[in-house]
Amino acid sequence: MNDQDFSDLAVDLTNCDREPIHQLGAIQPIGFLIAMTSDWQISNTSENIAEFLDLPHDNMIGRPATDILSKAAIHTLRNRLALLRSPDAVERVFRLALQDHGRAFDVAIHTIGARIILEGEPSTEDDYGDATGTVRGMIARLEQREDMKAFFDEGARQVRALTGFDRVMVYRFSADGSGEVVAERAKSGIGSFLGLHYPASDIPRQARELYKRNLLRVITDIESTPVRIVPPTDEQGKPVDLSLSVLRSVSPIHIEYLRNMGVRASMSISIVVEGELWGLIACHHYSPRCPSFERRSVAELFAQMFAMRIESRERREVVEYERRARDISDQLLGAVASDETLLNDPDWLSSILTSAIPADGVGVWINGNYAFSGLTPNTGEFARIIQALNATAAGRVYATDRISELLPSAADHARNAAGMLAIPISRTPRDYVVLFRAELERSVRWAGDPYKPATYGPNGPRLSPRQSFEEWKETVVGRSVPFTASEKRVAETLRATLIEVVLRLSDEASAERKEANSRQELLIAELNHRVRNILSLIRGLIRQSKPADGTSIEEFVSLIDGRVHALARAHNQITDDHWGPAPVKSLIEAEAAAFLATRRDRLHIKGPAALLNPQAYSTLALVVHELVTNSVKYGSLSSEKGSVVVEWDTRNSGELELCWRERDGPPVHQPNRKGFGTTIIEHSVPYDLGGTAKIDYAPDGFRADFVIPAKHVIQASDTRGTKIDLPQADTQESKPSGELLRGRKVLLVEDSLIIALDAEDLLTRLGADKVTTEANVADAIAAIETDQPDLAILDINLGDHESVPIADRLSALGITYMFATGYGEQSQLPPEHRAKLVLQKPYTLASLSRRLDELLQCESAEQEQVTSAS
Repeated sequence: MNDQDFSDLAVDLTNCDREPIHQLGAIQPIGFLIAMTSDWQISNTSENIAEFLDLPHDNMIGRPATDILSKAAIHTLRNRLALLRSPDAVERVFRLALQDHGRAFDVAIHTIGARIILEGEPSTEDDYGDATGTVRGMIARLEQREDMKAFFDEGARQVRALTGFDRVMVYRFSADGSGEVVAERAKSGIGSFLGLHYPASDIPRQARELYKRNLLRVITDIESTPVRIVPPTDEQGKPVDLSLSVLRSVSPIHIEYLRNMGVRASMSISIVVEGELWGLIACHHYSPRCPSFERRSVAELFAQMFAMRIESRERREVVEYERRARDISDQLLGAVASDETLLNDPDWLSSILTSAIPADGVGVWINGNYAFSGLTPNTGEFARIIQALNATAAGRVYATDRISELLPSAADHARNAAGMLAIPISRTPRDYVVLFRAELERSVRWAGDPYKPATYGPNGPRLSPRQSFEEWKETVVGRSVPFTASEKRVAETLRATLIEVVLRLSDEASAERKEANSRQELLIAELNHRVRNILSLIRGLIRQSKPADGTSIEEFVSLIDGRVHALARAHNQITDDHWGPAPVKSLIEAEAAAFLATRRDRLHIKGPAALLNPQAYSTLALVVHELVTNSVKYGSLSSEKGSVVVEWDTRNSGELELCWRERDGPPVHQPNRKGFGTTIIEHSVPYDLGGTAKIDYAPDGFRADFVIPAKHVIQASDTRGTKIDLPQADTQESKPSGELLRGRKVLLVEDSLIIALDAEDLLTRLGADKVTTEANVADAIAAIETDQPDLAILDINLGDHESVPIADRLSALGITYMFATGYGEQSQLPPEHRAKLVLQKPYTLASLSRRLDELLQCESAEQEQVTSAS
């Protein structure tokens, strides 16, 4: 390669990866190359061809090969070419006379693209002997080595005996691309590289790809002058592709690398396991060296057998490990089936799991409750880890040897928990068993400083190989032993077992609850809860819909009336079947009937039969109401030709995807300010239901996409509309009170967005300096650890969970708190929390002020008792 090929490369760490090492346009001078078209017309040769075939290269170009080579040689080569069975295959012929009465050559032939490539070297061995028997004997000695260390060492020993190189190493790649010398045989007095690591950048990406295609690479003398291929390109102006060439010349960067190591000649043989580059057998010599083509071929065959034995041994170890792990999984299932209380014993569960997957500690998070065994993070950090895990792929085992890459704050706890393997054990990503591994502080021995500086080398401005390969130690901290692919597969098996256990216990618990509670009590509690929540929701709607300046009373009343009526329509439909699921289609049609009496044909509805549970149905009713209202006022339905398409479908995961598309309306512009209606559209589905909402103010029409989680969706083969009655609502605004919470930070845990916004406003009016609002257990506990509140208000029922774990944490930290509920007297708290104050919903300024005053008085009395006791 000419210097100008590098002249325009900027100095960065990608230079090596961009070097076209398969198109260097030259070969090593130990042999010759002839490139031919598919009809055996010579198109290119190496410039030294006359040294081997007594014909100058300019007399060969364009001539048929039959003019140059003997008929016997052509016949042999054609037969070998017919044996090629893959694009990367190369056939070899030893001691072949290419011309009548000419000398013998060792020849390699292959095809690449539309070219036939013939390479030859003078034969240096008259009769090597039984190559197959040689390899068979080498493998037999290899099989006598029981452990892998001795196995690798024997492989290096035999390749050195076969080829005569000064140093032969077995070099294994790590997952990050770096490599380690795991075995070495060398002549005395030249030092040792055993145990040294080499950075991934030492072998560029394109070189690794060539190692997989061309298994053997020999460099006989880095100081020799490369021989050019003439002409340098084909008829299309492309250089000859030397990817499979056995004589390909050496890149200037690699020559510089070997020169810095003091190596004059080298040979590498690829170790390919299960289609991936596992490592190399690397050979170094400190003077020129060229083993015969036949010996190199025997070494390559041995390396292929060596790789097959590695694959067999590793697979045998994996199969045995996974078999033992399955036995442990079966024992886990059998033990819990006979004694379900074992699942509540973290030490027992830890001993079972860590016998299958080695770990230093186990953390369990189920329904907001947590337990630990062994070395684990603290409670707050564990809650933040669970919160971060919920953002990863749902339902998948997640493993990392550095938790701080997922959660930066975890670096502070790396000594106890640097790596983790998280096993989700519920249908939604909320419950986990997490195996932790402590930090493994270790010293890595590198062959020179792995952080090669970018400098101006002799071949232009690029990444120069490091000058020194003296041992360079690096201390690695903040990482654990990585979890292997086998361990992750075992974790998936354990996950299936644990989910089966959890679901079985859940079913049994559900049956016991049904037997223990009378239907009458459940009906009363449910009715009380629904009524109180509806009142809180309507009250919040009124508060958050406060009119902007210039809005008339009539407009304000109309706005509130529309939103309350949307709730009423949804309520009628979900109560039609005893507070059961209601169809999505009916919801859309109800809004169309209410607002589009003369324009219903401009709202196009399409989607399969699907039902939403009551919570999701009420939330989506408000969202659709705002979408229809906005479209009638400002969007497509405000014009004569505009229309709206509403489509929904269920994904394979069970989630419901609903799309709103407006078209042919007035041009759309991003609003300058966002009102409460926009807040409902953008945040209700994510906050109340745990789904997603995406809004796009596209110029050609407003668009909105919503995804409702599967837990709220029920597929149905038949749905029907319901009669809509419009109830009336009446409420009065309470007057603001004094500065009850002045200087206080308040944590509010509430799973309904509108009720949370209303309560947040009330707390602010009562003087709170800061109100932090969270909707679930994990986020609430993480908020407590991040910025401790002065007091907290906890909604008892948070959808599928209860706020008891939050109360446990607040109690442990000595933070004042009280509960809130819409269930009335039917709410049941654990004994340790039954003495706490309970605020009945809906939130009002008067009731909230009264309960908070009681709470603060109790807090003051407790502090006085502590002071007097001390």
